[in-house]
Amino acid sequence: MRKVGYIYDPIYLKHETGEGHPERPERVQSIDTFLTSLKDKLINIKPRKATAKEIALVHDIYYPQEIMDLCSAGGTYLDPDTRCSIFTYEAATYAVGAGLEAVDKIKEGVVERVFANVRPPGHHAEYAKAMGFCIFNNIAIAARYAQNHGFEKVFIVDFDAHHGNGTQKAFYDDDTVFYFSTHQYPFYPGTGSAEEKGTGKGLGFTYNVPLPAGTGDETYEDIYSMILPDLVYHFKPDIIMVSAGYDLHQEDPLTNLEVTTEGIGKIVEYILKTANVPFLFMLEGGYNLTALGESARVTVEKMLNV
Repeated sequence: MRKVGYIYDPIYLKHETGEGHPERPERVQSIDTFLTSLKDKLINIKPRKATAKEIALVHDIYYPQEIMDLCSAGGTYLDPDTRCSIFTYEAATYAVGAGLEAVDKIKEGVVERVFANVRPPGHHAEYAKAMGFCIFNNIAIAARYAQNHGFEKVFIVDFDAHHGNGTQKAFYDDDTVFYFSTHQYPFYPGTGSAEEKGTGKGLGFTYNVPLPAGTGDETYEDIYSMILPDLVYHFKPDIIMVSAGYDLHQEDPLTNLEVTTEGIGKIVEYILKTANVPFLFMLEGGYNLTALGESARVTVEKMLNV
């Protein structure tokens, strides 16, 4: 059995998004409940608070202060979908810090793999802009942090139903971070066409697989069993990070894909089989509480056993 770390903290419940908002505290609570039967097999890791300097590994140096000031003033809408409240800045810094702590524990040999049950999510957050429920780009910051701690080449897999525009932008001209995404298209946020492949020395290190509404298990299995392994093999990463967005599930209320819980398990299994390197899975989307919990549980089961 693999040494798998699990990160969760009640601080993530303090990011309040308002009545009826799909990105709500119950999301991480549901996952934590569904993982109850596995917790004796997991290594519990406490997240730490990321500093503004660490957040600036990916974001504008003034951006964390801007978010902190808006939250301290009582909160506001940062875009039509993204609300911050008085404790959002603190929760968001601990979401970033989960990724940093995961990298540290992997580097120390405490764990081989980590599942980070965090919110707010991150993959839509851009250089100086919150969007799509995301404040800071958790996984992009973790990738840069990992590079500063000996993991020179980072491969990011994003299976959220929405394209991770912020993560793609962060590394679009970079040949040391490979960004691979499968997502519903055309769909929010409008990016992620197959023609988007990187620029400059980063050309060829972005790989998008846009998928039509209604895409289900069979197509995903083909992609993750045939396309992804070859890309990972040729890139030869030192660590693989996964934006684990479970809104690709057929029961998700915000999307139109038809992937089952078992299908998600297969996706995770294929990802884990691509290379013998450390893995960090960080929660992104997923808005049906039962489907979200089941999907996270099957993910962690695969992380333990594959």
